[in-house]
Amino acid sequence: LFSDLKRGYIEPEATLDLHGMRVTEASQSTNRFLKNALKRRLRCVLIIHGKGQGSKGQQPVLKQKTNQWLRQRDAVLAFTSAPRWNGGTGATYVLLSRKWTDENY
Repeated sequence: LFSDLKRGYIEPEATLDLHGMRVTEASQSTNRFLKNALKRRLRCVLIIHGKGQGSKGQQPVLKQKTNQWLRQRDAVLAFTSAPRWNGGTGATYVLLSRKWTDENY
């Protein structure tokens, strides 16, 4: 399943674009997005965080934060950089558990 996710064989059912957001806003948006995805029982979602080229020092701040946030969620089974055609290292495919609901998120 992880190999399929990594290769892009599992099509994302929803997308969140974090470009231009500050960390606090991105955190809240990510939380709402994942909660809504669980409520809708989505299996795979795409989070576009960018590569950090527009940030101070051109560091991938939102990419690193997204990684932290996803690791803290029990409902996230796996995540990986998106395939090149869907954002590459500037985006993340997230595989969600269908056993979780938005209530116990």
